[in-house]
Amino acid sequence: MALRRVEATAALISRSLNWVVERVIAVLMLALVLDVWLGVIDRYIFHWQLPWPEELARYLMIWAALLAVSAGIARREHIGIGMFILSTPKPVQRTILFCVDLIALCAFLYLAIYGFDFAAGGMRRQAMIFGMTLMLPYAAVPVASLLAAIQLLLVALRDQGRFVPIDLAEGAE
Repeated sequence: MALRRVEATAALISRSLNWVVERVIAVLMLALVLDVWLGVIDRYIFHWQLPWPEELARYLMIWAALLAVSAGIARREHIGIGMFILSTPKPVQRTILFCVDLIALCAFLYLAIYGFDFAAGGMRRQAMIFGMTLMLPYAAVPVASLLAAIQLLLVALRDQGRFVPIDLAEGAE
């Protein structure tokens, strides 16, 4: 019974965290689309020669792409790993999934820990156009890695060694 409570709690936290992350990604993608359109309009219609849309698009895309990793983890949407695990015999699947989750968790924690130093190093570098430090763009690495590690831990607790790709909308019932 306690194990079911752990699974249910992990599923609820994972779903809630993913809900927030997906909305942040949607806002970033909207800003990216608007920024790129502004760059196109600037270049081909108004000829304002704005220097910043391309650089801003790069930073928005990096943040959105890296945050999307945790959203994919929450849904167990990794085609290569899924196909590999499902192609093995049922008794072996639990062991393989545990090993894959453990290796991925270690990798994301490593990226998060060393990513904070990487982001701090960005304080000493300036963005070409904005004149700001590169700490904020570089912070995408540790923040997204930490979110991915948290989400992976929650998903591992939720699934308990079963490979079940989850549709989070259905899981909210």
